[in-house]
Amino acid sequence: MKNFLLSVVVIIIGCAVLQPFLPWYTIAVVAFAAGYVIKQNSLGAFASGFVGIFLLWVAYSFMLSHSNNDLLARKVATLLPLHGNVGVLLVITGVVGGLVSGFAALTGKLAAGLK
Repeated sequence: MKNFLLSVVVIIIGCAVLQPFLPWYTIAVVAFAAGYVIKQNSLGAFASGFVGIFLLWVAYSFMLSHSNNDLLARKVATLLPLHGNVGVLLVITGVVGGLVSGFAALTGKLAAGLK
């Protein structure tokens, strides 16, 4: 449990610092490094990567969306078959990022086992 929380915090802080300057897929590099360095089982590595980016992206997209009264998010949710539901759009955003980060952390954990 201690390593899980440590991994989540490392992923959140690392991605929050790097993402303003680097492309979105930086989350995979940070999660891979966390999965490689922090000892966990496979499920823990995947879950920590998923939870870390899910929380970061949902919180960040909520802050951006809320700052302009959900204008852009509502239009995007209308273009997708979400009937203008901004909350579902934010959750989908978090799930997509969480899956990328979760699989990257799992790959890092499995790569650490090869050495």
